[in-house]
Amino acid sequence: MGVRTSGSTVTKDNGPSAAEGPSAAAGPGLDPDDLPDGLVVADETGRVVTFNAAAARITGIDPRRALGRPLERALPLQDLEGRAWWQLTSPYGGLAIRRGQPERNLLLGGREVLVSARYVRSGPTGPVQRLVIGLRGTEARRRTELSHAELIATVAHELRSPLTSVKGFTATLLQKWERFTDDQKRLMLETVDADANRVTRLIAELLDISRIDSGRLEVRRQRVDMIAAVRRHVQAQTTAGQRPDRFLIRMLEPLPDLWADPDKVDQVLGNLLENAVRHGEGTVTIEVGPASDATSTEGTTVTVSDEGPGIPEESMSRVFTRFWRGSKRGGTGLGLYIVKGIVEAHGGTITVGRAPAGGAQFRFSLPVAAPAFMN
Repeated sequence: MGVRTSGSTVTKDNGPSAAEGPSAAAGPGLDPDDLPDGLVVADETGRVVTFNAAAARITGIDPRRALGRPLERALPLQDLEGRAWWQLTSPYGGLAIRRGQPERNLLLGGREVLVSARYVRSGPTGPVQRLVIGLRGTEARRRTELSHAELIATVAHELRSPLTSVKGFTATLLQKWERFTDDQKRLMLETVDADANRVTRLIAELLDISRIDSGRLEVRRQRVDMIAAVRRHVQAQTTAGQRPDRFLIRMLEPLPDLWADPDKVDQVLGNLLENAVRHGEGTVTIEVGPASDATSTEGTTVTVSDEGPGIPEESMSRVFTRFWRGSKRGGTGLGLYIVKGIVEAHGGTITVGRAPAGGAQFRFSLPVAAPAFMN
């Protein structure tokens, strides 16, 4: 039996030799080197018969030195405590009902490697005929860990300021209540209230991120009047001090019935309008209409545009990633990441581009879908 791998074939009788054709073991048209992850296969005697190019890249081991050698010598893995992994797990011995090893972090010559294994047996409790080992580098895990560390640092920074304010004002009021006038007390309590709301919003964002990343974001569909929702958010902006003439609402009717999560739709609209007001300039235009004819799915499309400087072309691919900030005007950089997660949880799409007046333009579409009680 011969297995082609990384330009070599290992046979039971002759050891490594020059490859003459495609891999028979890998199947017609499939070469082990085509796999994106590392693949190492040992036969029933524990000798390596397959060592693909990805495995060579991840481990730094020349396949020609690994083929035909005992597995524990060709791939001398250790656990994080320095113990020999193959002696510890004994894949060819021990319980006959074992089917493999879940992925775990192991050491190979001082470098970290993610390793999983599957035991291919001749029967349910028969001897191991092949040991198939998957190898992956730790770069993706490091990027995830770095993202988590950045999230923790951002949260710590964003929490410190409001909590310091809350602590300072409440301590001052408790110690010197009689020294302040009613207007001064009201100002301090209003500041405490605003900072408490800021902390609440941040915690809500973190919960949303957790649900989006784990795929557990629930959508409770109800009948949504998108035009009424837009008008409500514009009213909230004007009540907060924005000029009414800064907003322009355009409606393209008739709209199809839309079933979506009202709270999450409010979250999307609120974030997009707040971004347009805070980071954009001039008139903020909100256009609501049926989904474009270019899409086969019936639904509603909302476009929010401003007349500010817009988003640089090189930054548009990062707008919906974590911690992206369009300017230095504060914020956690999590809002648009959450918006994208909410829209996609509804089965919709969201894009960013340049508005006709030169500012930023966000457009999201939600499919008509069906009410929650029909799902």
